Amino acid sequence: MSAVEAPGGVTFLGVRHHSPACARLVAATVARLRPAYVLVEGPADLNGRMDELLLDHELPIAVFTAHRDGTRRHASWSPFCAYSPEWVALTAGREVGAQLRFIDLPAWHPALSDRANRYADADQRYAEAVRRLCATLAVDNVDALWDHLFEIGPDDGLAERLDTYFDVLRGESAAGADDTAREAYMARWVRAARRRAAGRPVLVVTGGFHRPALVRLTAGPDGADRHGTGPHGADPDSDGPEDGDWPEVPAPAPDAVAGSYLVPYSFRRLDAFVGYQSGMPSPAYYQRVWEDGPRRAAEALTEAVAARLRARRQPVSTAGLIAARSMAGGLARLRGHAHPGRVDVLDGLVSALVTDALDQPLPWASRGTLAAGAHPVVVEMVAALSGDRVGRLHPDTPLPPLVHDVDAELARHRIDPHETVELDLTVAGDLVRSRLLHRLRLLDVPGHTRERGPRVGVDALLTERWTPTPSADRLARVIEAGGYGPTVTDAVTARIEERVTLLGADVDALATTLFDTALAGLTEHSTRTLTAIARATGAVTDLRALGRALAVALALWRHDHLLGSAGTAPLGALITAAVRRALWLVEGVRAAAVPADPGRLAALVAVRDAIRHAGPALGLDRDGVLAVAGRVAADAAAPPDLRGAALGLAWSLGDMPDAARAVRAVAAPDTLGDWLSGLFALAREEVVAGNAALLTVVDELLAGMGAHDFLVALPALRQAFGWFPPRERAEVARHVQALHGGDAPPGDLLRLDADPLLVAAARAVEERVDAVLNREGLWEGERT
Repeated sequence: MSAVEAPGGVTFLGVRHHSPACARLVAATVARLRPAYVLVEGPADLNGRMDELLLDHELPIAVFTAHRDGTRRHASWSPFCAYSPEWVALTAGREVGAQLRFIDLPAWHPALSDRANRYADADQRYAEAVRRLCATLAVDNVDALWDHLFEIGPDDGLAERLDTYFDVLRGESAAGADDTAREAYMARWVRAARRRAAGRPVLVVTGGFHRPALVRLTAGPDGADRHGTGPHGADPDSDGPEDGDWPEVPAPAPDAVAGSYLVPYSFRRLDAFVGYQSGMPSPAYYQRVWEDGPRRAAEALTEAVAARLRARRQPVSTAGLIAARSMAGGLARLRGHAHPGRVDVLDGLVSALVTDALDQPLPWASRGTLAAGAHPVVVEMVAALSGDRVGRLHPDTPLPPLVHDVDAELARHRIDPHETVELDLTVAGDLVRSRLLHRLRLLDVPGHTRERGPRVGVDALLTERWTPTPSADRLARVIEAGGYGPTVTDAVTARIEERVTLLGADVDALATTLFDTALAGLTEHSTRTLTAIARATGAVTDLRALGRALAVALALWRHDHLLGSAGTAPLGALITAAVRRALWLVEGVRAAAVPADPGRLAALVAVRDAIRHAGPALGLDRDGVLAVAGRVAADAAAPPDLRGAALGLAWSLGDMPDAARAVRAVAAPDTLGDWLSGLFALAREEVVAGNAALLTVVDELLAGMGAHDFLVALPALRQAFGWFPPRERAEVARHVQALHGGDAPPGDLLRLDADPLLVAAARAVEERVDAVLNREGLWEGERT
């Protein structure tokens, strides 16, 4: 059935979202039919706000919808650009005086719960049919297939070709329950519009996947309509409304918080190459197709790529561009195109401008985001096609309350978005300003970035520095954050609640959240997060994650006088439980030949600090910790770094071990450095403070190694001595200098003109050469 000859006064246009060819067809059909009603796939709960949507915005824009109840949170976008068929249907329909209606379920509805973008195409549903078509027509993917069939071809017969295409695809694809519910709901709108139109034309514009089902569902006599929607709506099998009534629009559950707002959008967010959930790639290119046609768009694409590469000092010669255009023209003719399409131009540019071997397929040969490691020229080509256009809302556009609250709070606390903010956290006013900036950070609202301030695992810092970070999509991000609540406090509270729920038993991430809530001054939610961490601690098996959680809890327990949690009982209980669990996990590690692991060493550092700084107040069992340390240090099956760390733990807690003797027991080249990493991580201050015997033994062991053994040991040794800060490293250098004599400044021992690994490798080569010469009797003696 042709879209332009449908009976009953209803014309169905199946489109691909964000397709200029489909947008041209929609505009032409509206102009020809001058329909009484234009029905568009879109959120029916927005029908009362059509005037707001059609204000004189600068596209692209999107409808952002947020929904939150006791069981789920959903956020999604319905984006529009100038060449979106849905947008053209609305604007062209208004110009001819048509009544406009969105006819799909609201974006928050469970039937759309898996969609971050309403206008994502349904390619995954008919992947096999698309694969066969691509193979038949010798194209790489659905985007190239679409261009080949529709975008760069003539408009004559376009409606029939689209109908055939979508009929074939839908004929081989079963719709799921969600699509079935949506299509049944849209069909009710079509039947209602047909009755209301009383023989006047009705135009229905939906995704091509839905068109065959809608034609079928509305083919019979109208009779009594059905208007339910399943979950959160009326019963789909109930009797319908009176003749001509519109279907009921579902409402959120009484306990839900839901809302929709217009937001500025950008070409970058619209582009499939940078993460849009399907849709057409390369929006800047298709904008040119919409404005100037495919031939001029191809020429503009070459110009845009050349300009972008030259702006980034990539060499692009005139001869190279001529070659690229010639190649694109030849490829177009070979592929049966009247003039070059997007892929023809891109392939021509790559052939002319990229002389290196490519390590990965070209991004337009597949679908998805641009892969890491792509050739720089290819990256710039994709960026040129994406474009940098950012939409702007009309000044009369209603905004969510959070937008106004953010501006009011920033003004009230004298925070200028264009100025650096320096804060002294011991001053009450500055502490309040800090908390506001942290709350905006947790809501992902751009504006300022913290360069300095309190962090986990370091001494308490009482100042902060925030620098301005302007962002073109700031308004969109604030509007999207408004889905959490009307004020900054309400929104960040809901955001933290959601994060804690989603993190479950992820102790590491929960610990980060705990620190964030403290910085933001959310005392109540710090307690909730703390409870979640305590609940997960008893079952955690990741020593690294547990160590980070312990470090956060200890830092807050010790230093959080400013933030209000210092010395509190819940933190103390968590510290006690985390210390016990960490020691239990340490004794269970069995891997005698693995390299040093900084994460598990940091966990033991947190245990040490807990015993040192909180042990007496919390009643931590110091003797029990020393017992565990002694067992692990003597356990030959334990990893070398943990054995060294266990000895360092005992040493740092005042138990004086024979470290010099212990180091001789792990003198093998493949274990010495790892063992020292553990020791230095836990007891570097004790090593520097005067234990000359240990450093003397280490020096003897290194001097006795051959060049090959030293080369084996060197990487782990460098990691081990990396635990010392520069000043303490200089103290070690002074001790080594005293052992060997010499009057050079100790700092000279810490600097080499060449890479130490390269020096050690050269020494090993020299040793092998000496051995060969000696074996053949060609040379005896020592090198100088």
